[in-house]
Amino acid sequence: MHITLYRKYRPSTFEELAGEVDIVKTIKNSLKENKMAHAYLFTGPRGVGKTTTARLIAKGLNCITNGVTDTPCNTCENCIDISKNRFIDLIEIDAASNRGIDEIRSLKDKINYQPAKGRKKVYIIDEVHMLTKEAFNALLKTLEEPPSHVMFILATTEPDKILETIISRCQRYDFKPVTFEESKNHLLMIAKAEKVEVDDESLKLVYEKSGGSMRDAISIFEKLISSCYGEKITLENTERVLGVISKKKLEEFLDVVVKNNVTEGILFLDNLWNDSINVEEFLKSFAYYLKELIIEKKSPFDTMKSIKIIEDIFEVMGKFRYEEDKRLLGYVILHKITKVERLEQNNKSNKNFIINNEEEKRLKEENKRLKEELERKQTFDNPDKVGTKTQNKSQEKVANISIEDIKSN
Repeated sequence: MHITLYRKYRPSTFEELAGEVDIVKTIKNSLKENKMAHAYLFTGPRGVGKTTTARLIAKGLNCITNGVTDTPCNTCENCIDISKNRFIDLIEIDAASNRGIDEIRSLKDKINYQPAKGRKKVYIIDEVHMLTKEAFNALLKTLEEPPSHVMFILATTEPDKILETIISRCQRYDFKPVTFEESKNHLLMIAKAEKVEVDDESLKLVYEKSGGSMRDAISIFEKLISSCYGEKITLENTERVLGVISKKKLEEFLDVVVKNNVTEGILFLDNLWNDSINVEEFLKSFAYYLKELIIEKKSPFDTMKSIKIIEDIFEVMGKFRYEEDKRLLGYVILHKITKVERLEQNNKSNKNFIINNEEEKRLKEENKRLKEELERKQTFDNPDKVGTKTQNKSQEKVANISIEDIKSN
């Protein structure tokens, strides 16, 4: 029977976990000293290792060979049963489908029984935020004073929906999306084991499609291995299999935005639509592409404007998420991100217009002043050429100036 790569390469030790170094270190130290809490809350996006970490804790608590340990042997009966998801004292509950008070009451009735094979009964409640309010209240007392042979590990992607009274009774760990390097190293390990060649550009694209989920990255990678059977996984193959927009298309659209050509942009989006390319996915890919250009310092725009374009794309996508014709989504985004450029150009034009007007006004005043000075000079230098009335006024003005000068002196 075929085993998916995600299950085949699920970490069997804490060291094999991708990322979360601090969380792993803390849990390992607690196992070493046998000072584990009675309840844990693991939060974070899907596919980042919450349930896998919970299972490793169950191994560490119930390993026959090494006792309570941070390095379970993976060879004893208990470790093997946990790996194969058949260990009787490891109970996994999906709160999405078992969310009512009756299920929690049934759980409360069973926790008083001693473990059948191991040292601890470990209850993993996945998507715990899906429990009803009544179910949460029923669970509350059990979390506060559980039997010594029981441990609860709650996992959720939405911690804000969990009652504070529940959170306060658990030791909380927040799991983050894996980084590109962590995803890359894990996939390269799988590629080596599966005797598959893959280039870095393909791994980068897999990471972008996975959104930081290691589980999704492995599932995508398995799809690529099946599609490119016996061949090296290249960027071209990856784009084809995943239906991802080529880098060339992204560069063409960037050129449209740089040129601020709305008409050309509309034609470009129409061509995408006619070629059965998902416009929404293209725009999302364009946002990630622009982000990479920012990091590599290759963006044709300054950093703040590049970030503004990315923000505008996701803002409009959120508002138009129910629109069936995604071309309209593209038109709005195109108008919004090119509008910024048009406004900047208008502001520059207005600024230049204001500067030119002010300069012209200043020059007129300067010319007027110079003309008046020239007329005064002509009056003083050539009194005979000036009319008697003008001469008398000039003499009177000179006389007044002289008297004022004398007074001031």
